[in-house]
Amino acid sequence: MRKLTQAALLMLSLVLCPALAFGQTGYPNKPVRMVVPFAPGGASDFVARIISPKLGEALGQPIVIENKAGASGNIGMEAAAKAPADGYTIYLGNIGTIAINPAVFQNLSINPQKDFIPITLVAGVPSILIANSTVPVSTVAELVALSKSKPGELNFASPGSSTLNRLEMERFMKLANLNMVHIPYKGGAGPAVTGMLGGETQVMFVTLSSAISFIQAGRLKGLGISTTKRIEALPQVPTMIEAGYPEMVSSSWQGVFVPAGTPRPIVEKIHAALLATMESPDIKQRFASGGVDVMTSKTPEEFAAFVAAESTRWGKVAKESGATVD
Repeated sequence: MRKLTQAALLMLSLVLCPALAFGQTGYPNKPVRMVVPFAPGGASDFVARIISPKLGEALGQPIVIENKAGASGNIGMEAAAKAPADGYTIYLGNIGTIAINPAVFQNLSINPQKDFIPITLVAGVPSILIANSTVPVSTVAELVALSKSKPGELNFASPGSSTLNRLEMERFMKLANLNMVHIPYKGGAGPAVTGMLGGETQVMFVTLSSAISFIQAGRLKGLGISTTKRIEALPQVPTMIEAGYPEMVSSSWQGVFVPAGTPRPIVEKIHAALLATMESPDIKQRFASGGVDVMTSKTPEEFAAFVAAESTRWGKVAKESGATVD
């Protein structure tokens, strides 16, 4: 009877305290997969490849990046949310996939706020209004004048129908009373910028990290940046505020998530490892060179509250702009 009671108590403890069982495995004891829901070349891939080596050092296991692009980031997001909740799949989400997609796509198989546990912010990426080098404009005012002289003739690219960059252009066109044709690209900012370099489109808002090297090389024109002041890496590019559009201040944030149900000790270990990673001077320097700011959350709960507020804010913008899946 005593042995039976002890066995029952052991089973009960494992049911009530799954974190104990996970803790005994010495997490992590194998490589950790980081799902990036966009193709190489965009802001998410830029952030992932900079932080993954240091994060791997902090956790004691390699971080293996998996670019899983498609459907404006939904394919990778849904795959990550449905992965085993054991800490071996982490997801690099952003403002588009987490806060905007649910307001635009009606057929999502998950709810980002319910199916993920937010760990921490890691980066803030400003946007920049760029133009193909062959477009005869050098300023925002010149672009507005050109677009008004050719209504419906200029094409603007976006990294996807529901992305922040698409909503930024929709807002800008409304403010300036412009009519341009939307050309969405699959796979994120990388393919969209490649299309612009090839002359398929004329203008777009894009994350700064995805375009800065091409602007510095003279292959693309930087017209206006979404920050409150000019940045050191591109001092010649005025802010959208200077161009007369104070409403166009925004930033695309990036953050790390794990599937809902991941044990709390693992959540806390990943959080601590990420905070240590983001304190690295090397990370900060490499982010700054690409026009990216380090951002972190003191606790997972702080990040969860931020995600909820951003989802409300940008969901409203998406609906008001009438943004749909092209």
